[in-house]
Amino acid sequence: MAKLSQDDLLAQFEEMTLIELSEFVKAFEEKFDVTAAAAAPVVVAGGAAGGAAEAAEEQDEFDVILTGAGDKKIQVIKVVRELTSLGLKEAKDLVDGTPKPVLEKVAKDAAEKAAEALKGAGASVEVK
Repeated sequence: MAKLSQDDLLAQFEEMTLIELSEFVKAFEEKFDVTAAAAAPVVVAGGAAGGAAEAAEEQDEFDVILTGAGDKKIQVIKVVRELTSLGLKEAKDLVDGTPKPVLEKVAKDAAEKAAEALKGAGASVEVK
């Protein structure tokens, strides 16, 4: 089997849906006995103000916030589970404790797809 470069892997991940990517991450975590976690950002005192101004100009990371479950709470829980790697209890707790973020710091298209899926299940959603 030919070894794939990092660019080749990223191109493959780019073509995957959120659900497919979530399933891949779960399989990767199980196979290699690791946990995927976001790295903590490093703040540099001199560059923090300039970086904040640039971020305000062009936002490339969005949060999908569930503001209400609506009448079809079970459907909303199912969609939350599909979008995240949460178990049934965690997804139910998230839906019960609205407003809560479902996805954080995701690309605009991923945030819009997630918001549409949640709205389709009857939930109230904000994208920030």
